Amino acid sequence: MSTRQSHRATILDVARAAEVSRQTVSNVVNSPHKVAPDTLVRVQAEIDRLGFRPSRAARTLKQERAGAWGLEIDARGAGRLGSVLDAFLVELTLTSSRNDTHILPFAAPDYREPIAAYEEVLASRLADGFILTDTRHDDPRPQWLRDRGIPFAAFGRVWDDPTETAWVDVDGAAGVETAVSHLVDEGYQRVAFLGWPTGSPVGDDRRAGWARAVDRLGVGDEAWQGVAVQELDAATLAARPLVDIVGPGGAIVCASDALAAGVWRAVHERGLRPGLDVGIVGFDDTDAARVLGLTTLRQPLTEITERVLAILLNAQTPPAAGTVLHPELVRRSSSSRTVIPPAR
Repeated sequence: MSTRQSHRATILDVARAAEVSRQTVSNVVNSPHKVAPDTLVRVQAEIDRLGFRPSRAARTLKQERAGAWGLEIDARGAGRLGSVLDAFLVELTLTSSRNDTHILPFAAPDYREPIAAYEEVLASRLADGFILTDTRHDDPRPQWLRDRGIPFAAFGRVWDDPTETAWVDVDGAAGVETAVSHLVDEGYQRVAFLGWPTGSPVGDDRRAGWARAVDRLGVGDEAWQGVAVQELDAATLAARPLVDIVGPGGAIVCASDALAAGVWRAVHERGLRPGLDVGIVGFDDTDAARVLGLTTLRQPLTEITERVLAILLNAQTPPAAGTVLHPELVRRSSSSRTVIPPAR
């Protein structure tokens, strides 16, 4: 029975088969430039024949690396109607495993003062750097990490520093403009906007896209705006006057699916039908959008995670500019004025 069949091959098995030292095998794996060409070929052939797979833990200990990236998760998530960051974490975990690394989630008790949590992760030596989400104005994290030479990449723009390029983001304004154009093409004559309170850079960006689109297409008014925090009851309360303003034949674009769920609820309260009477478009394509049949804008999470990890894995060569990707419009019944017959 071969070594591969009887047990997992070790570095010692390879060394014996190739008639070299364990250190030579280690050099072939970790520092091939140190090995003579003929020896390199011979040892690599035995590695392939025996199916030897170096221990990632051993490699990272030798290199004084953890092989992991810290990711601060949102500790305020209780009661939310799904979040794009939940889907981002799942996609990031899958993408990282394909790149021989992994993700270390952690939480900061107070998201406004997160640095202590980052210090704790660094002190534990469990992460080599960080992936930032929920970037915002006056965010202390990018500068703190940069000052200490700690690698990081952000899902979201580093809003207060135009010279920072280690980020990947979605063009929310362009996405909302696409949504407004879609609603007009579907025959909706008035389009309002429900967003987050002023000060959220992501929310303000999406609101700017609505303002540009309704001005260009002549289907909106600056007064046709509402604001709400990311919570169903608050979104419903803010949506009621907007539903009354646009009425049957009108539509409402929202900064998130959670806000769109509030519009969906308010439309039903008025005895109207989403889509047939009042159009609704959300943002992020969360579970709530799929359950309620909401048209929404889907972020390209697979490409985002691949690009974020590429920044970290090539930290010595920062990108020349940040990356902006376009979201995809996902059409469902909430933006259709015709009855869609049930599938047979």
